[in-house]
Amino acid sequence: MNNEQTSGESKVKLWLKRMGVAGFFFFLIKGLVWIGIAAVAYYSAKD
Repeated sequence: MNNEQTSGESKVKLWLKRMGVAGFFFFLIKGLVWIGIAAVAYYSAKD
C-alpha cells in the first residue's frame, strides 16, 4: 500500500516537472515572439 502511494506521488511530481518545463519553454518562445514583433514594428516605423 505504501508503494502505491509513493508511486502516485512520483507520478504527480513527474507530471508537475513536465508541465514546468513545458511552461518555461512556452513563455520563453512567447517572449521571443513579442521581442520579434517589437523589433519589426520599430524597423517598420523607422523608415
